[in-house]
Amino acid sequence: MTFTLACGDVMPGCAMRFESSSKDELMQQVAAHARADHGIEEVTPEIAEAVDGKILTY
Repeated sequence: MTFTLACGDVMPGCAMRFESSSKDELMQQVAAHARADHGIEEVTPEIAEAVDGKILTY
């Protein structure tokens, strides 16, 4: 199974895309990107829920 996320689905205007065979790994990639590129130091439950709702699986 492959998990994918387009950051722009959560943060409009961001072109970053993520893909992983593990949802946990995908979330780690997203959290690192959020810190580095969006200045989000803490992934709150609300942010995690918003991200989780936009993850697609194939």
